[in-house]
Amino acid sequence: MVISSIVGAFSAYEYSQLPDISTLRIRNPNTTALMELRKQEYKRKGLRVVKRHIWVPYGTISANLKKAVLVSEDATFFEHKGVDLFELKESVKKDWEEGKFKRGASTITMQLAKNLYLSPTKSPLRKIREVMITFRMERLLSKARIFELYLNVAEWGQGIYGAEAASRHYFSKRASHLNSSEAATLAALLPSPRNPRDKTLRYRKNLILSRLARIGHISDKEFERATRMPLFPQKV
Repeated sequence: MVISSIVGAFSAYEYSQLPDISTLRIRNPNTTALMELRKQEYKRKGLRVVKRHIWVPYGTISANLKKAVLVSEDATFFEHKGVDLFELKESVKKDWEEGKFKRGASTITMQLAKNLYLSPTKSPLRKIREVMITFRMERLLSKARIFELYLNVAEWGQGIYGAEAASRHYFSKRASHLNSSEAATLAALLPSPRNPRDKTLRYRKNLILSRLARIGHISDKEFERATRMPLFPQKV
C-alpha cells in the first residue's frame, strides 16, 4: 500500500512537470533541447558551428523522404499509439540481462520527445519521462503534425537541423525535390548524423532503398539506378 502510494505520487509529480505540448499544435519550435545541447558542446570544444534550420510545411517535404524515414526509423508509425510495446519490452529485457540501459526501441514520436525536451543521457527516469511525453503528444497532436515536427528538427549533421537545411546542404536543392536516392541517403544519416562513415552509410542507404522497393514505392529499375548513384554530388 505504501509502495503503491509512493509510485502514484511520483507519477503524478512527473506528469505535472511535463512540458505544455498543446502549444505545438500551432507553434513551430525555434530551438530544441538537442540544439541547445549541441550549441554548448561546440562552445566547450571551441568550435564555431553555424546553426542551419529552415522550417517547411509537411506538404512541401518530398514523399520520397517521408517514406525513406518511415521504413528506416519507424515503419508502423501511423498504426501505433506512440510506443511500440513489443520493442520496448524487448529493450527492457535486454538491458536488464546486460545490466545496462542502452538498447533503442524508440519510435518517431519518442525520438521527437527526446529531441525537443530531454537530454540524450540514458537512464530509467529519462525513459519514463520520454514515454510520458510521447503519450501526451499522441493524444494532443495528429500523426501528420508529429511527423512534420520530427522532420523539421531532426539532426542531420553539425549544426544542420531539419529536412530543408539538410537537403540544401547535401544536395543543393529543396526538400520538396529530393529523389529516392537522395532521400534514402538522408534517412541513412539519421542514426549517426555527425560522424557518418561512407561504407556504413552506403549499406544503410541501400537497405532503405530495398525496403522502398519491397513496398512498391520505387520500381526495381529505380532501385538499381539509385544504388549506383554516389552518396553526395561532391564530398561534403
